[in-house]
Amino acid sequence: MQAASVDTTPYYRLDPDRVLQSVESAGFLCDGRLLPLNSYENRVYQVGIEDAAPLIVKFYRPGRWSDAEILEEHAFSLELDSAEIPLVPPLLVEDRSLLRHDGFRFTLFRRQGGHAPELEDRETRLWLGRFIGRIHAVGRLRPFRDRPALTPESFGQASIETLLNDQWIPPHLETAFESLAADLMGHVRNAFERVGDFRSIRLHGDLHPGNLLWRDGPFFVDLDDCRSGPAVQDLWMLLSGERFEMASQLADVLQGYRQFCDFELCELGLIEPLRTLRMLHHAAWLARRWEDPAFPAAFPWFGEARFWEDLVLGLREQLSALQEPPLELPL
Repeated sequence: MQAASVDTTPYYRLDPDRVLQSVESAGFLCDGRLLPLNSYENRVYQVGIEDAAPLIVKFYRPGRWSDAEILEEHAFSLELDSAEIPLVPPLLVEDRSLLRHDGFRFTLFRRQGGHAPELEDRETRLWLGRFIGRIHAVGRLRPFRDRPALTPESFGQASIETLLNDQWIPPHLETAFESLAADLMGHVRNAFERVGDFRSIRLHGDLHPGNLLWRDGPFFVDLDDCRSGPAVQDLWMLLSGERFEMASQLADVLQGYRQFCDFELCELGLIEPLRTLRMLHHAAWLARRWEDPAFPAAFPWFGEARFWEDLVLGLREQLSALQEPPLELPL
């Protein structure tokens, strides 16, 4: 594995002039238009280009990913693009996708319009299933070498330790949270052990509806969280509602998915464990990013006792869900 190579340039130095200068350093002539886009982990802007369509520029968060990990993400995007899977791959500038200017690492993308998919529509779910099945058929061809894997330890236990060790939990909830977290992780680990040696593949990793665009069919965006893991990680976030509703939705998705890729039904036992891990990981993500001024401004409720009370309540509900049988597909 290549040694980590990360930059440490803080975001506060990323003013509008540097954004435009960075894009122009890649050989484009900016027209001065600059629109910040909704992104917290990285900084993303739409930049106007003289006599051409605007470009999207993403500046990578310092210290989060190594160069090798980012380049592996880009290689996966380009591999999917070469398989004619609709996505927004990085632009190559003199055969390079990861660019640098004034200490910042950045990548350029073409702008892609679209709207959120209508997940309540069965034909949309079938189409998304085919779409994800094509992604996974490519994802199974080879492993990641540098990108991390989604595991109970990395997403769950590490998140719990962040929240407890950094004293984010209000004192009146600390004992309850610690005990609850231990119970949750016991059930999550047991679920992963019951499923056994599932096939770990290259995933999008964060395929929620906000990372899907629809324009005469689906496009996916933002492979920033791509990693290795069970295929169901890229499926369960499309589901919502009561158990019978999720089962019906998943049946539609898998009907399309199986036209391009096999699916191991044992992975249905990982849906609620993965949901639990995501809840813990999200809370820890906010805690780890709290020194970034964008986070207190965007998530002011994170420091309030009510958030933690609701989180504990939601995790208690997850503990009950973890003790139910796995989701079953309708006959």
